[in-house]
Amino acid sequence: MVSYPVALDLPHALVEWVTMLLVTREGDRRCKLPPSQRAIVALVYLRKHDTLSQIAAGFGISVGTAHAYVRSVTTLLARRAPGLPRALRETGSEYVLIDGIAECDRMGDGRADYSGKHRRHGVNLKVITGPEGVLSWISPPRPGRTHDLTAARRHRIIAACTRLRIPALADLAYTGAGPGIAVPVRRRPKQELTAREKPLNKAHARLRCPVERGVATVKRWRIFRHARCSPSWLASAA
Repeated sequence: MVSYPVALDLPHALVEWVTMLLVTREGDRRCKLPPSQRAIVALVYLRKHDTLSQIAAGFGISVGTAHAYVRSVTTLLARRAPGLPRALRETGSEYVLIDGIAECDRMGDGRADYSGKHRRHGVNLKVITGPEGVLSWISPPRPGRTHDLTAARRHRIIAACTRLRIPALADLAYTGAGPGIAVPVRRRPKQELTAREKPLNKAHARLRCPVERGVATVKRWRIFRHARCSPSWLASAA
């Protein structure tokens, strides 16, 4: 197998931060690669989602060692992730935006992981951003067939927003979530929206569209676009 150098489109500060996590947690534990290289191994896997064989060849290590480095770093990162209440409080915004994605190409439980909406196997992730679309929180994965409103309730997103009195804007999939979750007006069968409802929906769409920036941020990490790992392990990656 031929190895070659590649560029990783991540800020150097992120690599340094992950490296310090490893140094703080593991001290001077002897490994084949130094902490900075172990951090890059994991970040390459999460960002580019190259196979472990490709990564092992590029760094001159075994596939098993590459796997161990990836698991070690993702576990450390998962422990540092803020919980939902803390993430909502730290937005410091008058309201938040909610959306969901289910685009991970990996089949665990065939029927449970099939999303009828996206017509593919995957998992359902909830994404919460501030009004500007800056990513605040990603949920653990639910099976791909889980309805968005059901997933939001299981993750206690609605309960947390209600308790903290933080309004949220969401799409029609969250209809019935409660007064604290604003959704567009649903068009009735064989009827058009009224003159009053149309501008309301336009205003809602204008305020909610920045959430797509948060979704795009998630999708730039290719593990969330074409995952080859177990759907249950994506909880650590998220």
